[in-house]
Amino acid sequence: MKLQYAGATHVGMKRDHNEDNLMLVPERSLFVVADGMGGHSSGEVASRIAVETLASFFEETADDDDITWPFKLESELEYDENRLVAAIKLANRNIFETALADARFKGMGTTFVGMLATPEYALVAHVGDSRCYRVRGGQIEQLTEDHSLLNDYIKIQKMTQEEIDAFPHKNIIVRALGMKDTVQVDIARHEPQAGDILVLGSDGLSGEVPDEEILELVERYRDDLDKGVEELIKSACDHGGKDNVTVALVKYVED
Repeated sequence: MKLQYAGATHVGMKRDHNEDNLMLVPERSLFVVADGMGGHSSGEVASRIAVETLASFFEETADDDDITWPFKLESELEYDENRLVAAIKLANRNIFETALADARFKGMGTTFVGMLATPEYALVAHVGDSRCYRVRGGQIEQLTEDHSLLNDYIKIQKMTQEEIDAFPHKNIIVRALGMKDTVQVDIARHEPQAGDILVLGSDGLSGEVPDEEILELVERYRDDLDKGVEELIKSACDHGGKDNVTVALVKYVED
Protein backbone atom coordinates (compact mmCIF):
# COMPACT_ATOMS: atom_id res chain seq x y z
CA MET A 1 0.00 0.00 0.00
CA LYS A 2 1.01 3.60 -0.49
CA LEU A 3 0.30 6.64 1.66
CA GLN A 4 -1.62 9.81 1.00
CA TYR A 5 -1.27 12.60 3.55
CA ALA A 6 -2.04 16.18 4.48
CA GLY A 7 -1.45 18.38 7.49
CA ALA A 8 -1.67 21.93 8.81
CA THR A 9 -1.34 23.94 12.00
CA HIS A 10 -3.33 26.97 13.14
CA VAL A 11 -2.95 29.42 16.01
CA GLY A 12 -6.61 29.03 17.03
CA MET A 13 -8.97 31.78 18.16
CA LYS A 14 -7.61 32.76 21.58
CA ARG A 15 -3.80 32.51 21.47
CA ASP A 16 -1.51 35.16 20.01
CA HIS A 17 1.20 32.72 18.88
CA ASN A 18 1.44 29.09 17.83
CA GLU A 19 3.42 26.69 20.02
CA ASP A 20 2.54 23.63 17.91
CA ASN A 21 4.81 22.18 15.25
CA LEU A 22 3.99 19.77 12.44
CA MET A 23 6.36 17.60 10.43
CA LEU A 24 5.48 15.53 7.36
CA VAL A 25 8.39 13.52 5.96
CA PRO A 26 6.74 11.28 3.35
CA GLU A 27 10.07 10.05 1.95
CA ARG A 28 10.69 8.50 5.39
CA SER A 29 7.02 7.60 5.96
CA LEU A 30 7.19 9.72 9.12
CA PHE A 31 4.47 12.08 10.36
CA VAL A 32 4.68 14.05 13.62
CA VAL A 33 2.65 16.51 15.70
CA ALA A 34 4.21 18.29 18.68
CA ASP A 35 2.34 20.63 21.06
CA GLY A 36 4.75 22.86 22.98
CA MET A 37 4.18 24.26 26.43
CA GLY A 38 5.98 26.71 28.66
CA GLY A 39 4.53 30.06 27.67
CA HIS A 40 5.94 32.98 25.69
CA SER A 41 8.14 31.49 22.96
CA SER A 42 9.56 28.53 24.88
CA GLY A 43 6.80 26.08 23.99
CA GLU A 44 7.37 26.82 20.34
CA VAL A 45 11.10 26.20 20.85
CA ALA A 46 10.46 22.84 22.52
CA SER A 47 8.11 21.58 19.81
CA ARG A 48 10.48 22.80 17.10
CA ILE A 49 13.42 20.98 18.71
CA ALA A 50 11.28 17.83 18.81
CA VAL A 51 10.36 17.80 15.13
CA GLU A 52 13.82 18.91 13.97
CA THR A 53 15.50 16.21 16.06
CA LEU A 54 13.23 13.54 14.57
CA ALA A 55 13.83 14.76 11.04
CA SER A 56 17.62 14.90 11.39
CA PHE A 57 17.84 11.55 13.21
CA PHE A 58 15.84 9.75 10.53
CA GLU A 59 17.92 11.40 7.82
CA GLU A 60 21.22 10.45 9.47
CA THR A 61 20.15 6.83 10.10
CA ALA A 62 18.39 6.23 6.79
CA ASP A 63 21.15 4.25 5.09
CA ASP A 64 23.32 3.15 8.00
CA ASP A 65 22.53 -0.14 9.70
CA ASP A 66 25.65 0.19 11.86
CA ILE A 67 24.78 3.49 13.48
CA THR A 68 25.86 4.18 17.02
CA TRP A 69 22.56 4.37 18.85
CA PRO A 70 22.30 7.18 21.41
CA PHE A 71 20.34 4.88 23.72
CA LYS A 72 20.39 1.20 24.57
CA LEU A 73 18.23 -0.93 22.29
CA GLU A 74 15.06 -2.35 23.84
CA SER A 75 15.08 -6.09 23.18
CA GLU A 76 11.31 -6.40 22.94
CA LEU A 77 11.16 -3.85 20.13
CA GLU A 78 11.93 -4.38 16.47
CA TYR A 79 14.48 -2.27 14.57
CA ASP A 80 12.08 0.41 13.34
CA GLU A 81 10.44 0.66 16.75
CA ASN A 82 13.82 1.16 18.42
CA ARG A 83 14.70 3.74 15.80
CA LEU A 84 11.56 5.75 16.46
CA VAL A 85 11.85 5.49 20.26
CA ALA A 86 15.54 6.46 20.15
CA ALA A 87 14.72 9.55 18.09
CA ILE A 88 12.04 10.62 20.56
CA LYS A 89 14.33 10.06 23.54
CA LEU A 90 17.01 12.11 21.80
CA ALA A 91 14.49 14.91 21.25
CA ASN A 92 13.63 14.77 24.95
CA ARG A 93 17.30 15.08 25.89
CA ASN A 94 17.87 17.96 23.48
CA ILE A 95 14.89 19.89 24.89
CA PHE A 96 15.91 19.21 28.50
CA GLU A 97 19.51 20.27 27.93
CA THR A 98 18.47 23.40 26.03
CA ALA A 99 16.28 24.42 28.96
CA LEU A 100 19.14 23.81 31.41
CA ALA A 101 21.52 25.91 29.36
CA ASP A 102 19.27 28.94 28.89
CA ALA A 103 17.09 30.40 31.65
CA ARG A 104 14.66 31.77 29.05
CA PHE A 105 13.55 28.22 28.32
CA LYS A 106 13.29 26.91 31.88
CA GLY A 107 10.36 24.51 32.26
CA MET A 108 9.59 24.20 28.56
CA GLY A 109 8.34 20.93 27.13
CA THR A 110 6.18 19.45 24.42
CA THR A 111 3.75 16.63 23.89
CA PHE A 112 4.43 14.37 20.94
CA VAL A 113 2.58 11.97 18.69
CA GLY A 114 4.17 10.38 15.66
CA MET A 115 3.41 7.70 13.11
CA LEU A 116 6.03 5.73 11.17
CA ALA A 117 4.82 3.52 8.33
CA THR A 118 6.85 0.35 7.78
CA PRO A 119 6.10 -2.40 5.24
CA GLU A 120 4.30 -4.38 7.96
CA TYR A 121 2.96 -1.89 10.49
CA ALA A 122 1.82 1.57 11.32
CA LEU A 123 3.99 2.36 14.34
CA VAL A 124 2.39 4.94 16.63
CA ALA A 125 4.43 6.55 19.41
CA HIS A 126 3.40 9.27 21.80
CA VAL A 127 4.21 11.20 24.96
CA GLY A 128 1.58 13.46 26.51
CA ASP A 129 -1.97 14.12 25.34
CA SER A 130 -1.55 14.66 21.61
CA ARG A 131 -3.54 11.83 20.08
CA CYS A 132 -3.70 9.39 17.21
CA TYR A 133 -7.04 8.07 16.00
CA ARG A 134 -7.73 5.45 13.35
CA VAL A 135 -10.78 5.72 11.11
CA ARG A 136 -11.71 2.33 9.67
CA GLY A 137 -14.98 0.91 8.39
CA GLY A 138 -17.04 3.88 9.48
CA GLN A 139 -15.69 3.73 13.04
CA ILE A 140 -13.15 5.82 14.94
CA GLU A 141 -10.75 4.39 17.52
CA GLN A 142 -8.30 6.27 19.73
CA LEU A 143 -4.95 4.46 19.45
CA THR A 144 -3.15 6.47 22.13
CA GLU A 145 -3.80 6.98 25.83
CA ASP A 146 -3.50 10.51 27.21
CA HIS A 147 -0.69 11.05 29.71
CA SER A 148 -2.77 13.55 31.66
CA LEU A 149 -4.04 14.08 35.19
CA LEU A 150 -7.62 13.78 33.93
CA ASN A 151 -6.97 10.39 32.36
CA ASP A 152 -5.28 9.20 35.57
CA TYR A 153 -8.41 10.16 37.50
CA ILE A 154 -10.64 8.40 34.97
CA LYS A 155 -8.60 5.19 35.36
CA ILE A 156 -8.70 5.36 39.16
CA GLN A 157 -12.38 6.10 39.61
CA LYS A 158 -15.48 6.05 37.45
CA MET A 159 -16.41 9.54 36.31
CA THR A 160 -19.58 10.69 34.63
CA GLN A 161 -19.36 12.77 31.46
CA GLU A 162 -20.51 15.76 33.50
CA GLU A 163 -17.64 15.25 35.98
CA ILE A 164 -15.16 14.90 33.12
CA ASP A 165 -16.45 18.11 31.51
CA ALA A 166 -16.17 19.96 34.83
CA PHE A 167 -12.72 18.61 35.79
CA PRO A 168 -10.66 21.67 36.81
CA HIS A 169 -7.20 20.44 35.79
CA LYS A 170 -7.69 19.23 32.21
CA ASN A 171 -4.50 20.89 31.02
CA ILE A 172 -2.14 19.16 33.46
CA ILE A 173 0.16 16.75 31.62
CA VAL A 174 1.92 14.02 33.61
CA ARG A 175 4.40 13.10 30.87
CA ALA A 176 6.02 15.24 28.17
CA LEU A 177 9.28 15.69 26.32
CA GLY A 178 11.71 17.93 28.20
CA MET A 179 10.26 17.52 31.70
CA LYS A 180 13.10 15.22 32.82
CA ASP A 181 16.40 14.01 31.41
CA THR A 182 14.78 10.69 30.48
CA VAL A 183 11.32 9.87 29.19
CA GLN A 184 9.10 6.83 28.78
CA VAL A 185 7.74 6.53 25.25
CA ASP A 186 4.57 4.57 24.52
CA ILE A 187 4.74 2.78 21.17
CA ALA A 188 2.40 0.28 19.52
CA ARG A 189 2.17 -1.67 16.26
CA HIS A 190 -1.00 -1.55 14.21
CA GLU A 191 -1.60 -3.63 11.09
CA PRO A 192 -2.93 -1.30 8.40
CA GLN A 193 -5.76 -1.99 6.00
CA ALA A 194 -6.53 -0.25 2.73
CA GLY A 195 -8.74 2.74 3.44
CA ASP A 196 -7.43 3.32 6.97
CA ILE A 197 -6.96 6.98 7.84
CA LEU A 198 -4.81 7.88 10.83
CA VAL A 199 -5.56 11.21 12.47
CA LEU A 200 -2.71 12.84 14.39
CA GLY A 201 -3.75 15.87 16.40
CA SER A 202 -2.79 18.18 19.22
CA ASP A 203 -5.27 18.62 22.07
CA GLY A 204 -6.47 21.75 20.31
CA LEU A 205 -8.37 19.28 18.12
CA SER A 206 -9.42 16.58 20.59
CA GLY A 207 -10.19 19.11 23.33
CA GLU A 208 -12.67 20.95 21.13
CA VAL A 209 -14.11 18.51 18.58
CA PRO A 210 -16.00 15.39 19.73
CA ASP A 211 -14.73 12.07 18.36
CA GLU A 212 -17.99 11.57 16.47
CA GLU A 213 -17.53 14.85 14.62
CA ILE A 214 -13.89 14.01 13.83
CA LEU A 215 -15.14 10.74 12.34
CA GLU A 216 -17.86 12.47 10.32
CA LEU A 217 -15.46 15.02 8.83
CA VAL A 218 -12.73 12.48 8.04
CA GLU A 219 -15.24 10.23 6.29
CA ARG A 220 -16.77 13.14 4.38
CA TYR A 221 -13.39 14.25 3.05
CA ARG A 222 -11.56 10.93 2.85
CA ASP A 223 -10.90 11.58 -0.85
CA ASP A 224 -9.65 15.13 -0.24
CA LEU A 225 -7.32 15.04 2.75
CA ASP A 226 -6.28 18.68 2.44
CA LYS A 227 -9.94 19.71 2.69
CA GLY A 228 -10.40 17.29 5.57
CA VAL A 229 -7.55 18.91 7.51
CA GLU A 230 -8.98 22.35 6.74
CA GLU A 231 -12.44 21.38 7.97
CA LEU A 232 -11.14 19.72 11.16
CA ILE A 233 -9.23 22.89 12.05
CA LYS A 234 -12.26 25.02 11.19
CA SER A 235 -14.41 22.85 13.45
CA ALA A 236 -11.95 23.26 16.34
CA CYS A 237 -12.05 27.03 15.85
CA ASP A 238 -15.84 27.03 15.56
CA HIS A 239 -16.03 25.15 18.88
CA GLY A 240 -14.03 27.90 20.55
CA GLY A 241 -10.46 27.43 19.34
CA LYS A 242 -9.06 28.02 22.82
CA ASP A 243 -5.73 26.42 21.92
CA ASN A 244 -3.47 26.04 18.90
CA VAL A 245 -4.71 23.21 16.70
CA THR A 246 -2.61 20.91 14.53
CA VAL A 247 -3.85 18.02 12.40
CA ALA A 248 -2.24 15.46 10.11
CA LEU A 249 -4.17 12.85 8.12
CA VAL A 250 -2.41 9.76 6.72
CA LYS A 251 -4.39 7.42 4.46
CA TYR A 252 -3.48 3.91 3.33
CA VAL A 253 -4.46 3.17 -0.28
CA GLU A 254 -3.93 0.19 -2.55
CA ASP A 255 -0.79 0.62 -4.63
